[in-house]
Amino acid sequence: MSKEVENIERLMKNKQVEFRDFNLTNIETRQDDTGNEKLIIEGTPCIYNRETVLCKDDYWEFREIIDSRAFDEADMTDVIFNFNHGGRVFARTRNESLQLENKPDALHMKTELWQDDEGHAELYRDIKRKNLDKMSFAFTVKECEYHSFEKEDGRNIRLRTITKIDKLYDVSAVDFPAYDATEISARRIFDAESGKEELEKAKAESRARALYEYTKLKEGK
Repeated sequence: MSKEVENIERLMKNKQVEFRDFNLTNIETRQDDTGNEKLIIEGTPCIYNRETVLCKDDYWEFREIIDSRAFDEADMTDVIFNFNHGGRVFARTRNESLQLENKPDALHMKTELWQDDEGHAELYRDIKRKNLDKMSFAFTVKECEYHSFEKEDGRNIRLRTITKIDKLYDVSAVDFPAYDATEISARRIFDAESGKEELEKAKAESRARALYEYTKLKEGK
């Protein structure tokens, strides 16, 4: 198992970090006032109010929507731009080398890589050649809502709406988007919420039985 995969699994297990994928929307070379080339990377880590199927099987689908206000109170004081959610940090919000902008349609990112740094130049070349054309972002959830319904074909739909992001950890260029971590995270959430529902159902049934027994006992007296 690679260090990158181990890092992702550790974040999911220990910090309940979730991962989502997105596309790089723009990459270009610009020239500054001195004629030197500037290596610019832009993307949209998160598009709002768009329903996405995270995982499914023959009987159910787990879908998700991220509300347009989900990042309004999110901690983005020290978000990093890296590769495969580990290794070298190429930019970060703390020193303003990574810019994140919360717009009505999406969360947008922009960074400039250094042409005189071979590691930066290599990453830029891989992205420009489309060897790397996907990204992923890591975050934790503060508040969300769930709704369930059934489709005409009988498949059960579980829709999760994320209303508040707690913390954004990174936006990362990836060779394989999040190593399927999006689906793994989704299935874990689905299983956890299903477990909570079963527990609440069992508690409700227990309370109902206790009330019934109390009522019968009181009537018997």
